[in-house]
Amino acid sequence: MLIDMHSHLDHAYFNEDIDKVIENARSAGVKVAIASGINPETNRKVLALAERFDIVKASLGIYPINTLRKEIEAGDFPLETNDFDVDEEIRFIEKNRDNIVYVGECGLDYSMVRDEAEQKALFSKMISLAEKIKKPILIHSRKAELGCIEMLESSSVKKIIMHCFSGKKSLVKRVRDNGWFLTIPTCVTRARQFQDIIKEVPLSQLFCETDAPYLSPFKDKRNEPAFIIESYKKIAEIKGMELNEVINNVWMNWQRLA
Repeated sequence: MLIDMHSHLDHAYFNEDIDKVIENARSAGVKVAIASGINPETNRKVLALAERFDIVKASLGIYPINTLRKEIEAGDFPLETNDFDVDEEIRFIEKNRDNIVYVGECGLDYSMVRDEAEQKALFSKMISLAEKIKKPILIHSRKAELGCIEMLESSSVKKIIMHCFSGKKSLVKRVRDNGWFLTIPTCVTRARQFQDIIKEVPLSQLFCETDAPYLSPFKDKRNEPAFIIESYKKIAEIKGMELNEVINNVWMNWQRLA
């Protein structure tokens, strides 16, 4: 009953062995592996993966475009294209509302480009989309945690998942007090930031994610959904709980989110 709340199974790193990756996930007890899109190309790929594999569920999003452009240039995202009509893609996501579990990944990212106006305009549209189709939303908030929180607090969206949140402790508490969810990535095995989140946030507001192929719990090894158990183990260790109890509670969180 393991859930990988967020991954990029469409990534080129999985092109040669996606069947094996899914087989590994099933063998590890993964029942749900959410593959998230970030632009038209990847949105269509994750929909295809969800049709092909029963444990894969799709989420469709639009990553902060000017930051994505920089990451493509740096080779972090091997995408074919990044120039597209945002409004047209939002209509595509709305059309596929019954084929997705949440909207995302979307949000703000000031790590490479700090064009707040452009990013906030897009994020506002994504929030409005989640409100309109009544879906949860998964938030990317790198170096822009406060800005994301303020925009979300001004919305009517209640089911919010903060992906790999790296804001300071006061902002973690603000997210917690708002009743939103936070994800614990598999790199929690060595990342103090996420270990501290486990301490600050009740289990009823936690999910686990790989962000595969990124954030691996194992040095120099590509991440994949089968490794999600490492997040669960760390939560159990820090909370002083049995592993199965953590697994069952996170599954209940999933039931409440749906």
